[in-house]
Amino acid sequence: MAANVETMFYTGRETPWHGLGVSVETAPTSKDALVLAGLDWKVVQKNVYTDDWNKIDDYFVNVRDKDNQVLGVVTGRYKVVQNEEAFAFTDDLIGSGVRYETAGSLRNGRKVWILAKLPQMFRVAEDKVMPYLVFSNSHDGSGSIKVAMTPVRVVCNNTLNLALSTAERIWSTAHTGDMDAKLEDARMTLFMAQDYMNKLSTEVDELCKKRVSDAAVQEYIRLLLPIPDNATSVTESNIIRLRRDMAKRYANAPDLKHVGKNGYRFVNAVSDFATHAAPLRKTKNYKENLFLKTMEGNPMIDKAYELVRAA
Repeated sequence: MAANVETMFYTGRETPWHGLGVSVETAPTSKDALVLAGLDWKVVQKNVYTDDWNKIDDYFVNVRDKDNQVLGVVTGRYKVVQNEEAFAFTDDLIGSGVRYETAGSLRNGRKVWILAKLPQMFRVAEDKVMPYLVFSNSHDGSGSIKVAMTPVRVVCNNTLNLALSTAERIWSTAHTGDMDAKLEDARMTLFMAQDYMNKLSTEVDELCKKRVSDAAVQEYIRLLLPIPDNATSVTESNIIRLRRDMAKRYANAPDLKHVGKNGYRFVNAVSDFATHAAPLRKTKNYKENLFLKTMEGNPMIDKAYELVRAA
């Protein structure tokens, strides 16, 4: 398992593209998911002291109760949201029928996430698109609580989490203030999801109308995968190989056979490449970072979308 992924589970017989975690046959309930994901622990806050045992006022250290793992130092304004609270929130948000697809812990518990399938499937340009809810929380004080909706094409598991100017798909808040009230506000995420999917469908219709020539595809690929001016011959050769890979996905992907030569086809090809293609150099955090982009969005996919829209 990669260095930064501490514990995790996923559902299904086939290993997912991120290649991490413990496989289970079916999507579990929140009670089961909490245990399978290794998230059945609590965060406790302890006082912070100097080397000579003087207490530092208004600072606390977040510690995992099961093994005293230090998660981070925070101020007195920081409000803890426990893992079980996150699952309870997701249960309540989606309803009693929620089934969890994956959940886990990163960086020794400093960051945790939950991914659940939303109940309604959408049709976008004749594709079946399933929206997922991702809940992300940090226990080290470095990040906010985030709830995001990520649409995924069922046929190929490619994300369509485009950065639309007309609709939001991410809600976030800092670990301060009245957390109960803030999480209550997050229930608007489901309405946000419906609005985003409606706007996405409209935008995809426009992308389908954008005819893209083979020459334009090659130019877009060069812009997405530029060769630096000071590139070595090895680097240049590797980038050319990646360009060919992306072009092949556009031309030959079985799931795009029904799509004409248009902007939607190109964005999907780039999504397939960004999600599944092996990079030139895999860092130890590569798979974790790729997985987390299901929430944050992928800059390469967004750039492809902007290139097509601007044409």
